[in-house]
Amino acid sequence: MSLLPHQLELLSPARDADIGIEAINHGADAVYIGGPAFGARATAGNDIRDMERLIKHAHRFGSRIFITLNTILRDDELEGARQMAWDMYNLGADALIIQDMGLLELDLPPIQLHASTQTDIRTPEKARFLQDAGLSQIVLARELDLQQIKAIHKTLSPSTSIEFFIHGALCVAYSGQCYITHAHTGRSANRGDCNQACRLPYEVMDDKGRIIAHEKHVLSMKDNNQSDNLRALIDAGVRSFKIEGRYKDMGYVKNITAHYRKLLDEIIEEREFSEQPLARSSSGTTTFNFEPDPDQNFNREFTDYFVNGRKDDIGAFDTPKTPGRAIGWVTQVGDKWLEIETSDKAAELHNGDGLCYYDLQKELVGVHINRAECVHAKKGIWRLFPRSEMTEFKDLRKGMEINRNRDMDWVRSLEKKSSERRIGLWAEFKEAANGFTLTLTDEDGFAATASIEQEHQAATDAAKAEATLREQLSRFGASIFSVNDISLTLSQPWFVPASALNQLRREALAALETTRADGLVRLPRALPVEPPAPFPEDTLTYLANVYNQKAHDFYMKHGVKVIDAAYESKEEEGEVSLMITKHCVRFSMSLCPKQAKGVIGVKGTIKAEPLQLINGKEKLTLSFDCKPCEMHVVGKMKKSVMNQHAKEMQEHPMQFFRTRPTPQKPA
Repeated sequence: MSLLPHQLELLSPARDADIGIEAINHGADAVYIGGPAFGARATAGNDIRDMERLIKHAHRFGSRIFITLNTILRDDELEGARQMAWDMYNLGADALIIQDMGLLELDLPPIQLHASTQTDIRTPEKARFLQDAGLSQIVLARELDLQQIKAIHKTLSPSTSIEFFIHGALCVAYSGQCYITHAHTGRSANRGDCNQACRLPYEVMDDKGRIIAHEKHVLSMKDNNQSDNLRALIDAGVRSFKIEGRYKDMGYVKNITAHYRKLLDEIIEEREFSEQPLARSSSGTTTFNFEPDPDQNFNREFTDYFVNGRKDDIGAFDTPKTPGRAIGWVTQVGDKWLEIETSDKAAELHNGDGLCYYDLQKELVGVHINRAECVHAKKGIWRLFPRSEMTEFKDLRKGMEINRNRDMDWVRSLEKKSSERRIGLWAEFKEAANGFTLTLTDEDGFAATASIEQEHQAATDAAKAEATLREQLSRFGASIFSVNDISLTLSQPWFVPASALNQLRREALAALETTRADGLVRLPRALPVEPPAPFPEDTLTYLANVYNQKAHDFYMKHGVKVIDAAYESKEEEGEVSLMITKHCVRFSMSLCPKQAKGVIGVKGTIKAEPLQLINGKEKLTLSFDCKPCEMHVVGKMKKSVMNQHAKEMQEHPMQFFRTRPTPQKPA
């Protein structure tokens, strides 16, 4: 079991151990982070010693560390992945997040396994199969709505936890179903090396050769934000709330973790006396030295995507950059400066702020401020000296609206200590035959006692002696604890030297930390059902991402009869779906046949004919599957990628699953 049915888990990302530690300090119940390799982010590996430091810190609060081992693996990589799994287990990691089912055929440690978003879980049947195969926590596809989440929740046992992305960048494809990077570059999104073709600008051409959109980022989504849907997601069965962002910086993780910590704590508090009370899955209470604000971090504006059904404003088609918030408008433009009037006269600008505006082509232009001078405080007039020459700012003119997308004052505030996380405890100070004892009992029920030999010395001032005892015993400032109450069990007021009380408190705290560490229960590995549960389908295409023989063996064991090799095996040489997505370009441009269904004079004239995306020499075809309401981006693997692969195979032979004979080396 991963989470008890009443527990909520805030799951934060970490690029490295230091960010992970701050995620814990800002209220994360769990952190997911890449180990030394195989973590679906090609440049986000972490050193063993750093991992150990993070795991120890997390476990002090009962928080968990999940290791991302979620790439598809070649046969010659399986042993390295197996060894890494054991290394992480021996360090104390709590779970592995996996995509490649071949791992389930290896001698893995008894560590809990979670299904990565890359496993593409959209149906109750797929979710139930992964549960029956031995996975304890599954992250659902971001594209699902509340009814679909509920349907999946109903089919799972209470011991399986549903995880859902609540914030961050959105991958436009169903995760694990995008091969554009591999087709065009030979790199692989399924192996942590995506080139983000979805963020590029494209010409959109219809089947008659007409341009219907020019230089638009039609595959670029706004960023995910489920702040307003948390209660509905809880009621639908979600228990782990996942923040995207293993490439993000410290400020982002601090701010977004704090934002959702506050929201989830509010929900836990309001449901305290309901029929189904909730609790956080780790210990302590977090307080912040700042007011969390998701708008302060890089974002492409926000959407709640498909959670409440399909909407027409999910795309960031004008720019993949962060537009920020409107702050004012231009009043003058000089040869080395611009002057703006702020809409909020109390707003302050700072050296280093980032501003931006949309030029006449609706492209976002950034303005990095070197120096900001207040000209007229009451009127909110500021003179700004940019880092770049004024001639570089296209279409900048009087009356133009200006946004701020980087507030240096905010950035600096998060560079300091910005939170405190404390575990509540109760202290009991008692006299013993030859001294005193201090027993500490924390909010989780862990208790520890320390004793000290000390002469019983009557206090001359009873009230002062009791006040001094309480003050000295409540000094938990340097620890992770805060005292809820102190009880004194004494036959009469005693004078106890401060040095003795400090020693007693230190020893009791050390003993409590040890007791907590010893009492931490490792998450149990779920056992697969026997006989092996049948996979929902008996035929798998390249979309199943089978890249090694062990993965093939896994699916065969579960009743699959035909198994194609992963796209990365280079066996799909013709045109195939390089991306499958719930996003529909036709719908976003009001060209969807379903939208036109009831419109008089339009009905029947709009059809789901293919469109073409063009970026330079790259051409992709959009085809529309209207029954499930999905779009396919169709293309083929470049010859240069095939040629480079053939060359690499000659120089450094690699082992991976194929369905066709291995190409022979030239004589």
